[in-house]
Amino acid sequence: MSADGNGALLSVNNIEVIYDHVILVLKGVSLQVEEGGVVALLGANGAGKTTTLKAISNLLRAERGDVTKGTITYRGERIDRMTPTELVGRGVIQVMEGRHCFEHLTVEENLLTGAYTRRDGRAAVQADLEKVYGYFPRLRERRGSQAGYTSGGEQQMTAIGRALMARPKLILLDEPSMGLAPQLVEEIFEIVKQLNEHEGVTFLLAEQNTTVALRYATYGYILETGRVVLDGAASVLAQNEDVKEFYLGMSAGGRKSFRDVKHYRRRKRWLA
Repeated sequence: MSADGNGALLSVNNIEVIYDHVILVLKGVSLQVEEGGVVALLGANGAGKTTTLKAISNLLRAERGDVTKGTITYRGERIDRMTPTELVGRGVIQVMEGRHCFEHLTVEENLLTGAYTRRDGRAAVQADLEKVYGYFPRLRERRGSQAGYTSGGEQQMTAIGRALMARPKLILLDEPSMGLAPQLVEEIFEIVKQLNEHEGVTFLLAEQNTTVALRYATYGYILETGRVVLDGAASVLAQNEDVKEFYLGMSAGGRKSFRDVKHYRRRKRWLA
């Protein structure tokens, strides 16, 4: 990744986020997402992953949050003052944490809401609907079911499928594994891989399940208390001793607690 973000599809440059004009949540976060990549944003609950995604998609203001410093660019264009609708028009779509669906609508009606802003005709929308069903055959089976009565995995598939209906270039995927059985988590990440490889969709995904995320990502950033403390190629991070110990639960001498390793945060920030 280039340090200055030149040539990156998405570049987040030293942003600060404050809620309610008082609460500092992100403290100088910078990251880049190259076109065609799958970038993982990792860290514990409360580290700032969701806030980072909402800063990019401009959903913060609905929660009384604001980017007070730094810039965010997409294809070289400043986007941190655009509306979410304008971003959707440019191909930037966020899939929210918690599998947000319109519970009273059927699965297929949910999917079609993703094409609401499109102006390329019914035939093109129908073709993309069939493509979504190709990636998510379970949704084809449940197409007439009310979304609120489908399983958590099916709702997550519906949320991702709805994003695909908008023909995205970049999907911001928030905690796709949350609350799902391990087998379903693997299924979701396999589909992310296929969409990346076959449809050319770039992903920035926030995830607590570091083990799975690093297996499918090309690059990763680790957040702690609103700061990036470590980044690198996913394969390198997966072999890093600090990452293995504190995020993957593995170490040569057995797992330690943060209390036992008080120098951990300072040491990790200075890793080469």
